Amino acid sequence: MGRVTTRVRTLRLDAEAGSAAERPDTLAVEEPLQVRVGGEPLTVTMRTPGDDFDLVLGLLHAEGLLHSAQDVRALRHCTDTGPDGSPTYNVVEVTPAPGSPLLGGLPARSFATTSACGVCGTESVEDVRRRSRHDLHGDDVRVPAGLVAQLPGRLRAAQAVFERTGGLHAAGLFDRDGELLCVREDVGRHNAVDKVVGWALREERLPLRSCLLVVSGRASFELVQKAALAGIPVLCAVSAPSSLAVELARESGMTLLGFVRPPRANAYAGAHRITVTG
Repeated sequence: MGRVTTRVRTLRLDAEAGSAAERPDTLAVEEPLQVRVGGEPLTVTMRTPGDDFDLVLGLLHAEGLLHSAQDVRALRHCTDTGPDGSPTYNVVEVTPAPGSPLLGGLPARSFATTSACGVCGTESVEDVRRRSRHDLHGDDVRVPAGLVAQLPGRLRAAQAVFERTGGLHAAGLFDRDGELLCVREDVGRHNAVDKVVGWALREERLPLRSCLLVVSGRASFELVQKAALAGIPVLCAVSAPSSLAVELARESGMTLLGFVRPPRANAYAGAHRITVTG
């Protein structure tokens, strides 16, 4: 796989001291990843190298192009090279399995995305509801508010690359008891979620009933969409949700929490799953 971090020289400015000093700094790497299906280019997304196969599986799942790991016969990195002749691992080839939805025809358009946006062909809340294969309304998981407040800290403690760079988003999947099942980091919050969902798909864990997804930033429509399509009943965000994210969460039966910062959180949808004592 490619490098996750890189070292650069930087000039540190101190206005109070009136000084400037050179120093090395560690940055998170951002590079393009092209996804090919059956040899045909499908999309290019900007991401942090690592867990590329999980990213591709999660991305294709969010687009409705596959439903399980059995829909893919093989995933491999193509042998593309950079200017220095070394492999970049920036192309993933997907070989569909017999009967895979991927063989039913790819989208008429190719789509490109940056690390700041989600690849999402969904145009409305109703479209997500129609495409979802999992009913969140029936998931009766109950989670103590005190446990929810602890989850961002547990996620932060598991962010190994963020500790070195301070420049990555993270998504963490927890069970109802607060045990961390999977954590993924990326320069894009949508990529981090796709990597988590791709891991779960590869491990044949979908739908992710009675699980909680915790994200390090805000809760956008696309993140709620990806969680709903994976059957995740509870989404917790450190920052604010958008209005459309709240609308989709309420429509799909998801519990959506924002501003999850000990000891408080705001419940925007599905508050019945959160228990408060004292």
